[in-house]
Amino acid sequence: MTIDRRRFLQLSAAGGGAVFASALSGCANLGLGGASDFYFVQMSDSHWGYKGADNPEADHTLALAVARVNALEIQPDFIVFTGDLTQTTDDPNERRQRMAEFKTIVAPLKVRDIHYMPGEHDASLDRGAAFQEMFGATHYTFDHKGMHFIVIDNVSDPGANIGSEQLSWLKNDLEGRDKDAPIVVFTHRPLFDLVPKWDWATRDGAAAIALLMPYRNVTVFYGHIHQEHHHMTGHIAHHSARSLIFPLPAPGSQEKRTPLPWDPASPFKGLGVREIEAKAVPATYEMAEFGLQKT
Repeated sequence: MTIDRRRFLQLSAAGGGAVFASALSGCANLGLGGASDFYFVQMSDSHWGYKGADNPEADHTLALAVARVNALEIQPDFIVFTGDLTQTTDDPNERRQRMAEFKTIVAPLKVRDIHYMPGEHDASLDRGAAFQEMFGATHYTFDHKGMHFIVIDNVSDPGANIGSEQLSWLKNDLEGRDKDAPIVVFTHRPLFDLVPKWDWATRDGAAAIALLMPYRNVTVFYGHIHQEHHHMTGHIAHHSARSLIFPLPAPGSQEKRTPLPWDPASPFKGLGVREIEAKAVPATYEMAEFGLQKT
């Protein structure tokens, strides 16, 4: 049985899987009545090909997420996967095989407008070569209903840099834009220094933030840290998404970045998908997190 999107989120919240974030800075409750209003879904860190005790059902979580999104009666305008589509492997052939399998699993998504970006597991060992063969460019822009979206690649460089060439590209893209126009940035790693010793940072992320700072309506959505987290750099809000494979500990809460143990009594706890409702002018967002618990 299909259910409408709002009822679906209510049911998810009752099961502990959704958190509404309208109280966050830069967010507001929105309707869908205006011509410029829309919503999209963010998925992140599926790590297809992972095998281990941290998620003994790793073969099913990505397909479960696809089914959850397909169950929404009102489908999102588009879907974005913010990196680590696959689990890292030293074998170039296996890397491409995992990417092909990932594409097969997500092929049943009803939404056909899907934007992909790499994580370090997809791209750092070959500087994004396999990813580009399978999915296209690692950094790009697109526009949707009055909003400008920028995908930044901070993973293909194994040193966790965006790089001077891409920063120049970003500068050129921003030049001439209205300083009040809404801009959404997608990255995999956080652009700010969250926990550098855990690789939760971008070495030249401050340079990207400096380029974005003159624009008054910028929001960044990212993955990598396998949990919901919210941070401000000046007026720029940064929001991380849950993973589809296993949760990681709170930033800096322990010495090593080890996955939280799998709880057989609560499968898929801490995993989930994010929906983001957007209104272009003024730039406001309402976010809802919904989990992957079996029903």
